[in-house]
Amino acid sequence: MRLSTETMIARLRDTGDGDTLGGRIWRARDAANLSTKDLADQLGVRIETVAAWERDRAEPRTNRLFMLAGVLGVTPAWLIAGMGRAPDDETKTASGESLREQLALVKKLHEQTGKAIAALEMELNRVQQTIR
Repeated sequence: MRLSTETMIARLRDTGDGDTLGGRIWRARDAANLSTKDLADQLGVRIETVAAWERDRAEPRTNRLFMLAGVLGVTPAWLIAGMGRAPDDETKTASGESLREQLALVKKLHEQTGKAIAALEMELNRVQQTIR
């Protein structure tokens, strides 16, 4: 079944939180306990740029949107469409322990990715040998 653009936009709106991109940026910044200046400094943009994003007068470029999501601890999907988990008060009190847990998870995923790459290389070599 093929859906029209209008149907897809309507579905995104239905699953979202009803806020705008700017509103979600502001909510995530507030939950992260960052000032506009702090966020601007971390992203390498002017304070006026962040303020314009939060007021829906401008939108961040794709690369900045992903950086923004990372700094604010939310997903790009949540910033764009309000889908997924919104920031909450736990974000404000994130302890060093939760950061250690996240680091451990990233290290584990990195290790698994390395193993997957090695397995794919071996399979590719096997297929190439079979073809010859």
